[in-house]
Amino acid sequence: MLARCACELQANASNSEVDALESATVGRSYRQYCPIAHALELVGERWSLLVVRELLDRGPLRYSDLHARLEGCGTNILAARLKDLERGGVVRKRRLPPPAGSSVYELTEYGLELRPVMHQLAHWGARSLGPPTSDAELQPGWLVGALRMALPEVTTGAHIRFHIGDEVASLVGDSVVYGALDNPDAVITGDARGFYALVVEHDVDAVSIDGSEESVREVLTAALPAPAQSSVA
Repeated sequence: MLARCACELQANASNSEVDALESATVGRSYRQYCPIAHALELVGERWSLLVVRELLDRGPLRYSDLHARLEGCGTNILAARLKDLERGGVVRKRRLPPPAGSSVYELTEYGLELRPVMHQLAHWGARSLGPPTSDAELQPGWLVGALRMALPEVTTGAHIRFHIGDEVASLVGDSVVYGALDNPDAVITGDARGFYALVVEHDVDAVSIDGSEESVREVLTAALPAPAQSSVA
C-alpha cells in the first residue's frame, strides 16, 4: 500500500500529498528496548529537533511564528510533529493570559533537558559542516542563537561582547543577550567565518579580541574542550 502511494506521489509531485504521507507515518516504533531507539521515536522524525531548536532559542512561540521560522516545513508536517512532541512530553501547548489570549508552544521541563544534547550535536555537526560561505544567508539575530547553542550555561562569570558582522550580542555570566554589554571583560570582533573558527576550533587568532583573552579561552574551554580534529576532510 505504501509502495503504491509512493508511486502515485512521484507521478503527481504534489506537496500536499507528500505532507499527508509523511504525517501518516509519524509515530513508528523501532520495537527495541533501547534508550537511543526510544529517544529517536520521540524526537528523531524530520523537523522534530528543529522545532526543539527554535523553542530553545526563542522560548514560547505561536504556531504561526514557529511555522515562519521553519522555512520549508509544510503545515501538515509541523502540526503532526507538534502533536508527537506533545504526546512524548517534550512540548506543551499553553494559552497566554489576556490581553494576548493566543496559544503558544513551549518546551516542558523534560524537553528543556535536550539543551546539552543539542549543544553536543551542534558542535559535532559543525565540524563537518564547515564555516559559512560568503553567500550563506544568515537570518537576522542568528548570533544570539549560535552563542546560546555554543556556550550553554557557561559558569565562568565572564562578560564578553561579540560584534560579528552586523550582529551584536553579549555573554553575561551564564546568559546570552541581544545587544552590547557595558564594561565587558573582552570585546570580540570578526566575521561569521572567524566566529566559526573561534567556537568550533577554539582559534582565538581568527577574531580580534580587545581585553582579556584569558577570559575568552576560559569560556571556550568551559563550554566544550577543543576537538582533537576540528573538521572532516
